Amino acid sequence: MQVGLEHYLVVSMLLFALGLLGVLLRRNVLLVFMSLELMLNAANLALVAFSRYSGRLDGQMLVFFIITVAAAEVAVGLALIAALFRRRHTVHPEQLTLLRH
Repeated sequence: MQVGLEHYLVVSMLLFALGLLGVLLRRNVLLVFMSLELMLNAANLALVAFSRYSGRLDGQMLVFFIITVAAAEVAVGLALIAALFRRRHTVHPEQLTLLRH
């Protein structure tokens, strides 16, 4: 059996849907953050698949830059989550509605 573009896109779609469900259903900021990263990686997989099957490297180069920016985003996001936890002693989004305590 040959693995084609459709297979990669189906896996990408499933990963994106799983990430979307995590964002909508989870009650923990850290798990929501991880679900957002899963959605970003699903989009990266689709970009790499389209790039490979079109024979051009544009999508793969774009994914390289997206991963670089995502690494910086993770560092900032985890620092914010740690600061929120230290200040409020919770990571549940419904308890983080006010900006000031």
